Amino acid sequence: MRHKWTLLDTHPPEEVRRLSQELNIPPVIAKILLNRGIRSYEEAKTFFRPELSSLHDPFLLPDMDAACQLVLEAIRSKKPVLVYGDYDVDGITGIALLYRFLLRYGVPVWYYVPDRFTEGYGLSERGVREAAARGASLLITVDCGVTAVEEVELARHLGIDVIVTDHHQPGDRLPPANAVVVPKRPDSVYPCAELAGAGVVFKLMQAVVGRMRLSAEILSDALELVAVGTAADIVPLIGENRTLVKMGLERLPHSRVPGLRALLEVSGLKAREISTSHVVFILAPRINAVGRMGDASRAVELLITPDARRAREIAVVLESENRQRRSVDEETFREADALVEDEFDLDVDRVLVLAMEGWHPGVIGIVASRLVERYYRPTAMIALENGIGRGSARSIPEFDIYAALRQCEDLLLRYGGHRHAAGFLIEEEKIPAFRQRLNEIAAKQLSASALVPSLRIDAELDLEQVDGRFYRLLKLFEPFGPQNMRPVFVSRNLQLVGVPTVTAGNHLRFQVRGKTKTFPAIGFGMGDRIAELTPGRRDLALAYVIDEDDYQGVRTLQLRVKDLG
Repeated sequence: MRHKWTLLDTHPPEEVRRLSQELNIPPVIAKILLNRGIRSYEEAKTFFRPELSSLHDPFLLPDMDAACQLVLEAIRSKKPVLVYGDYDVDGITGIALLYRFLLRYGVPVWYYVPDRFTEGYGLSERGVREAAARGASLLITVDCGVTAVEEVELARHLGIDVIVTDHHQPGDRLPPANAVVVPKRPDSVYPCAELAGAGVVFKLMQAVVGRMRLSAEILSDALELVAVGTAADIVPLIGENRTLVKMGLERLPHSRVPGLRALLEVSGLKAREISTSHVVFILAPRINAVGRMGDASRAVELLITPDARRAREIAVVLESENRQRRSVDEETFREADALVEDEFDLDVDRVLVLAMEGWHPGVIGIVASRLVERYYRPTAMIALENGIGRGSARSIPEFDIYAALRQCEDLLLRYGGHRHAAGFLIEEEKIPAFRQRLNEIAAKQLSASALVPSLRIDAELDLEQVDGRFYRLLKLFEPFGPQNMRPVFVSRNLQLVGVPTVTAGNHLRFQVRGKTKTFPAIGFGMGDRIAELTPGRRDLALAYVIDEDDYQGVRTLQLRVKDLG
């Protein structure tokens, strides 16, 4: 797919020069820092070497004092607690964090994960009644609950205190919980509004440890789980999120959590340096798989069991179910892609709304994301069964899908989510009206040019600058993720060396030369653009990121192409 190239390099030369000299770094690296809002030595030090001491005061979060008091009371009196969490990676890691923390202090605790297919997302009546039946005096939600007004009312009616910890957008009315710890509350002054669900749980733990006058280092063992949940949820990796993920990923290869060790082993990542890409594309799908294909509580058990043998058994099951999930995913994608080609006019339709009987509700979110990547349009996939559609929507940066669903709430039985991703329930007969309404909303907000993805380029780069030291400086920007993506460069007037080839998987391979240096380049899935690479061409412009190719144990720098010009 072709992109609009947007060059971010608009900083005054004197500012670039000052930061470059202050940090003793090349001007191009200074430009990348400035693109991320880092303008001083101290800010750069915090960015590159974050510490636990740099985390924000947890009591800046709304209702944290009340939540902390309830948890301390549960620890003192050993009152039974139910931890109720969502079935995705963020929810599962958040449940494991809080469960392990409470168990450490002798609290009678158990967990509940709703069934994706019979209960759906969020706090359910069944879960609340399960808490009451088990005699819970306190229910703590993880990664859900901020819109569960009726369910929290039921819990309070049954005599259960409730702490809501969530990171999703609140509705018009907050649930009547004892504490609603949500950084996106309108009255919140918390500096990092984009915490993941696992991050909010970590802040609750930080508050409790502080009130108990214990060392914050107690929390260091929790960082791996926070990092996995945060990275998997694709929240902005800046500020506190970046600190938590960076510190957690550094610890992950040596984790003392048996389940994480087993997961790294079965996925082929044992003893390797772990990046956010490894979490998003390797670890997270395996944790998600059991919830997508069946019972998500097995993933929680993986992360809380102290038994290494049991952890290994569960990890093998996750590996198997992830293979099954991939097979279902591929079949569903082929069917959905065919529907787009047959039923939609991409010159007219701004939003893709697809529905079909037999689609597996556990994979439609993944498929929606793939369709967004292919067609660059907000996409809603709906799995139909007995006249009811279970929907999963994914969007592009230019379109707030959650806000659009709010404008369609009269057509929906239920909905929730955030700007980039959302879920909903809908009656089958209302799908045509829903499709029409979404497209009307999008037509007012999305111009034709907005449906061409923008490629944000950090700086122009002379290939002569690319060497081992330059690459090591780029790696200091890890972990990469939203708002701190891997730096993208553009180089112009490059010479094509030799004859380009298309490899298995439709990947484009070729070599380019600057003034004196030659580098291999690869464009994943770009084989159909080989005609643009005329042998001997000397005016090639490339937008790319720099990474390492580790082939047969030999590491070489390569250009991973984002677009050709």
